[in-house]
Amino acid sequence: MSDINVTVLNAAESGERAVTTGTKAWELFADDPQVIAARVGGELRDLAHELADGDEVEGVAIDSPDGRDILRHSTAHVMAQAVQELFPEAKLGIGPPITDGFYYDFDVPTPFVPEDLEKIESRMRKIVKEGQKFSRRPVSDGDAIRELAEEPYKLELIGLKGGSSDVADAAEGAGVEVGGAELTIYDNLKRDGSLAWRDLCRGPHLPTTKRIPAFKLMRSAAAYWRGDERNKQLQRVYGTAWESKEALEAHLHRIEEAERRDHRKLGRDLDLYSFPDELGSGLPVFHPKGGVVKREMEDYVRRRHIEEGFSYVGTPHISKEGLFHLSGHLPYYADGMFPPMEMEGSSYYLKAMNCPMHNLIFRSRGRSYRELPLRLFEFGSVYRFEKSGVVHGLTRVRGMTQDDSHSYVTAEQAPGEIKHLLDFVLSLLKDFGLDDFYLELSTRDDTSDKFVGSDEDWAEATAVLEKVATDSGLELVPDPGGAAYYGPKISVQTRDAIGRTWQMSTIQYDFNQPKGFDLEYQAADGTRQQPVMIHSAKFGSIERFIGVLVEHYAGAFPPWLAPVQVQAIPIAERHNDYLYDVAARLAKQGIRVEVDESDDRMQKKIRNAQLQKVPFMLIAGDNDVEAGAVSFRYRDGHQENGVSVEDAIARVVEAVQSRVQV
Repeated sequence: MSDINVTVLNAAESGERAVTTGTKAWELFADDPQVIAARVGGELRDLAHELADGDEVEGVAIDSPDGRDILRHSTAHVMAQAVQELFPEAKLGIGPPITDGFYYDFDVPTPFVPEDLEKIESRMRKIVKEGQKFSRRPVSDGDAIRELAEEPYKLELIGLKGGSSDVADAAEGAGVEVGGAELTIYDNLKRDGSLAWRDLCRGPHLPTTKRIPAFKLMRSAAAYWRGDERNKQLQRVYGTAWESKEALEAHLHRIEEAERRDHRKLGRDLDLYSFPDELGSGLPVFHPKGGVVKREMEDYVRRRHIEEGFSYVGTPHISKEGLFHLSGHLPYYADGMFPPMEMEGSSYYLKAMNCPMHNLIFRSRGRSYRELPLRLFEFGSVYRFEKSGVVHGLTRVRGMTQDDSHSYVTAEQAPGEIKHLLDFVLSLLKDFGLDDFYLELSTRDDTSDKFVGSDEDWAEATAVLEKVATDSGLELVPDPGGAAYYGPKISVQTRDAIGRTWQMSTIQYDFNQPKGFDLEYQAADGTRQQPVMIHSAKFGSIERFIGVLVEHYAGAFPPWLAPVQVQAIPIAERHNDYLYDVAARLAKQGIRVEVDESDDRMQKKIRNAQLQKVPFMLIAGDNDVEAGAVSFRYRDGHQENGVSVEDAIARVVEAVQSRVQV
């Protein structure tokens, strides 16, 4: 057999190596049990892939992002095999990996119940233990149709191959090599080589089922075939799979913690906000305590904007349809806007964004270069017609308040303004206790027609954003195709207390709206020039930001944001007046304080304050009244007795003013 040369990128013996013809990828990584697939020439392949001369080969570890996707996709196949063994009438839909897990869709006569999932999981463990081999096999369209004649949904995918533009979404993880010349089937082979099961799939997969270390089925739900409500409703089974039992246990713990922190539940328990059916989906109301949090956030952010050189403005909630044609939004956002209202012979829209109205403010009179940067800011109420299926508490609503700002600058000022905005955003998020960031750069997709503007404008805008983001020193992740139609953007991605990522602030470079509105300023040389418009939202929406903060803090806000900052607890009724006097002194310092004069016993009062996540409790009995003192109790249960009233007030005021978490 002749030798061929391959380049190994991440093995114990990296570099160029001479191997024999017919060498498989697994032979290069035989000493590394973590490697479960290979990247050959940039493409993910099974370890059974035969190498060719000149290939660059990189091992894919099971705990890498690609490795976990392969693990989860393989586990989805095992689940589908188990389902068809237990429920032979089940027909296969698709089964892709998703964030932290996988799913598979099935057409079954009766919806799955929890007991069914237990049986499926038990059968999966048997399949894993058998060590069945995942074996890739190219097939023609005709052969695939014959072999999968009993699988109508697979036949539909085969018929769509290379066809309509939605195939990539429909066939995600399901096996169709979209637009390609080849279909592949994966056979699950028993140890004696006999066929156990097969599926249409593009792979890659683990070498054998025994390489699945840890998995769990989570739940089942109804799902329309290919996400289209006009299609038949299937049963979707969700699961998760991880590279070790420890990683699985950690994931399940995160899920439990996320459920404990669910802002919808905490909002109800802490009496912050609610979602009345009478208002409609995605339209929350804030109760007095939630209103305190919202007001504190708004007051603080309004002041910060003014300190950063922004002018506060206000705009109406509706406008004539023509405004959104002028801004260019309607062709791209009409489906996300509430239907128009007909009044006095004109169509009016609830505004879904504030920028068109800010453009009108800029255009209201002549502008000079001396006014730039001109920074406009408002808490603007906007309305998005989100589908009911994606509305979720405060984090996905239909009516929201944006801390929206727009900077109008010269092209030369744009890099400095973007840096100014990014520094502002990061400092603001840190003030609210979020300090673990990375950045995402959203650019246009050159193959899409949804983006407007010249190649030169896009290149310049993208380069400016990328340089500012890179200079920040934060991790920068590309997001191709994620830009707004009018320009690229940076988004700040924040990790919360349990490691989940939330998209928070955005900074967008817009060279199109100023052109559409004919915005101009007089330059130093007397010519009329078009400004660059930079959009920035620090919270994104206040509602969503509150939801994130509730979950980040598990409802235990830092003292400056807490709806009630001090709970005064008299041991007996005769101590009420004493604590009301203390409360009055605290209130004069701007502290939000309540006195619990209920008939509950002291321990019940303390428990109630802890359940309401109140940062500080001041407890008083006979000895405290005599000494002019209180027992100072913290939210975590730590307590100091005999603290003078003056000292107690000073501690609370210092904690609130310094914005520390306790």
